[in-house]
Amino acid sequence: MNRTDRLYALVEELRAASPRPRSARMLAARFEVSVRTVERDLAALQQSGVPVYAVPGRSGGYVLDRRRTLPPLTITPAEATALAVGLNALAGTPFAADARSALHKVLAVMPERERAAAAEMAGRVQLLVPAAGAARSAEPVVPAVLREALTAGRVLRLEYGDREGALTSREVEPVAFLGGDEHWYLAGWCRLRQAPRGFRLDRIRAVEALDERVPARHVDLSELDTLGSDLVPLAEFGV
Repeated sequence: MNRTDRLYALVEELRAASPRPRSARMLAARFEVSVRTVERDLAALQQSGVPVYAVPGRSGGYVLDRRRTLPPLTITPAEATALAVGLNALAGTPFAADARSALHKVLAVMPERERAAAAEMAGRVQLLVPAAGAARSAEPVVPAVLREALTAGRVLRLEYGDREGALTSREVEPVAFLGGDEHWYLAGWCRLRQAPRGFRLDRIRAVEALDERVPARHVDLSELDTLGSDLVPLAEFGV
C-alpha cells in the first residue's frame, strides 16, 4: 500500500471506529508499518485539515470527528475532473489556496478505483495558460484572519498603504470581497473616512481581528467605483 492509499485508509479506519479512539500502535499493526510512520501520517492528515484529534490517557489514541468529514463520495471521474477544471478558474483570486485544499479533500474521500480513473482522465485534459512573459496578476495573499473575520462578522484593524505608500491605521467593518482580472479588494465601512471603501488586498500590510462584532449597517457597494464595472454576486452562479 502506497502512502496516499494508506492516508485514505487511515481516515476510513478512524471513521469506522469513531467515537472510540485508535492508538498509534494499533493502527501501525493494522497497516503493517511502524508506529513512527503512523504518527507522521496522522500529523500530515491534521496539517491538511482532517479533524483528527489525540485523546490522552491509557485508553486514549486518535479520534476522527465524523461530523466534520464526508464519507466516500459517489462522484464520477468526470465530475472530479470538472471540479478540478472549474476550481482552476479561481487561480489569481483570494480563494485559490482554499480551492486546492477543497479538491484534495474531495479526492481523499473518493474510492480508490474512482480516484485512479479521475487521475487518468485529468491527465488527458490540458488548459491554455498565458504565454510566458504575458502580464497576469499575482495571486493575492489573504491572511486567514481576514477571511475568518468576514465570515464571523468581526471588526478589523488594518494597516493600509495608499498608492504613494503612506500607511494609515483603520478600523473597518468588512462587508465583501470585490474581485476582477486586475485586483481584488476588501469592501467595508471605513470608520476613519466614515464611508464605504475598497481596500486593495496587496496594499494591506497588517490585519487584526477585534473582539467587536460588526454592527447592523447598510453599506451600498454600488457607491464604490473601485472596479469600474458592475458587481455580480457570486450567489448568481449557484453558490
